Amino acid sequence: MQCSWKSMVLLALASIAIQYTAIRTFSTKPFSLLCSVGLAPTGHAVNCSLKDLTRLGQETPEGSDRGCDEVSSHTPSSYSFSLPSYNASKRTHILILATTRSGSSFVGQLFNQHPEVFYLFEPLYHVQLALLPRLAQSRNLAERRVMLGAARDLLRSLYHCHLSSLESYIRPRPVNHSTDKLFRRGASRSLCSFPVCQAPLSSEEQNLVLADEGECVRRCGPLNVSLATDACRAKRHAAIKTVRIPQISDLRALIEDPRLNLKVVQLVRDPRGILASRIETFRDTYRLWRLWRATGHRPHNLDLGQINTVCEDFLRSVSVGLARPAWLRGRYKLLRYEDLARFPLQKTRELYSFLGLVLDHSVEDWIINNTRGSSDLSSRQKFTTVRDSAANAENWRVKLSFDMVVYTQTVCQPVLELLGYKTVFHPRELRNLSHSLVEDRTFLPFF
Repeated sequence: MQCSWKSMVLLALASIAIQYTAIRTFSTKPFSLLCSVGLAPTGHAVNCSLKDLTRLGQETPEGSDRGCDEVSSHTPSSYSFSLPSYNASKRTHILILATTRSGSSFVGQLFNQHPEVFYLFEPLYHVQLALLPRLAQSRNLAERRVMLGAARDLLRSLYHCHLSSLESYIRPRPVNHSTDKLFRRGASRSLCSFPVCQAPLSSEEQNLVLADEGECVRRCGPLNVSLATDACRAKRHAAIKTVRIPQISDLRALIEDPRLNLKVVQLVRDPRGILASRIETFRDTYRLWRLWRATGHRPHNLDLGQINTVCEDFLRSVSVGLARPAWLRGRYKLLRYEDLARFPLQKTRELYSFLGLVLDHSVEDWIINNTRGSSDLSSRQKFTTVRDSAANAENWRVKLSFDMVVYTQTVCQPVLELLGYKTVFHPRELRNLSHSLVEDRTFLPFF
């Protein structure tokens, strides 16, 4: 069948019109299009909508590792977007994977005190607050995937020093890259030092700012995110602490990314110690637990999931780590809080050796000055890192009632055995602090 020359001309014009429209659309909204298919380039801060994140949350677990700003491994090298000018793979990126009241703030300081480490304290707080404020109480898998997809994307951006990505989650949103709402900004020395903090400070005032989070916020003024980005790029390494990633398998996509050189320190603690610390710290949330301790009777509406979830996540995550899968080779270290509390210098040296970093004398000095404090002081100041660390490791034994301990041991028995925590069978055994409930175990990384 032959087509007339008029038909051929019309087809040609239609083809040209379609191509022109496609080019115009892509050139004006390239990032939104890439976001919609999960292929936005890693090197750029891409603000995906909640609808996009929800879509990602509904993907299969295999597909959920690809987030809004992740480039798939088969992306051609000729892609027009590039990573930062420095070679990020030569940096060591550290993630402290922990749960609330497990000693993670203390471990974070082991890196925060190093002059060549850029440290961020709980940046994922803003992701949770913006997307799923009640995620901590949610067991919905789709909701968790939404949070985890956004969390992975943000972590990747932060490790590449794209701190502007964080602005999408801070409320109210920063104006001209300036905010006074960054969570616990004062917990990071890099964010309280020049050039990020440009206040004219004497040496004595600078020391005060670095020692007191409130002084940092008061004297340094709003955080300039652009200056913070420059400070990140100036450091040789970066460390982030989070209690908002449940398990090590949730980080697999980042760990396997050769551009990140990511190493994970999973911090664990005796669940009985975690429970005791949470009861003292989060008094409203754990009010019924305190009632149980005071009366000896367990309230019928007590939320037992508050400790069950900890043990379930610990068991799944640690089981994966100790199984030594190839994707964790040289990138995973299990650290018990009790070991660090009893032997802080030794365990810190082992930690730095695993990471391939030189332990700076300033870190050692900080350890010496902050592990011999009064245990009474640490109990009054809930978020302090100054404490008698050895005495603090097992002080939960005088804070929980025996029946609370028995319940926790029952639901957490598998993880207690896995991590080397002994069970008690009598109140006298519980209160006998001369007998440790921490077995001598060595958890070595594998290479």
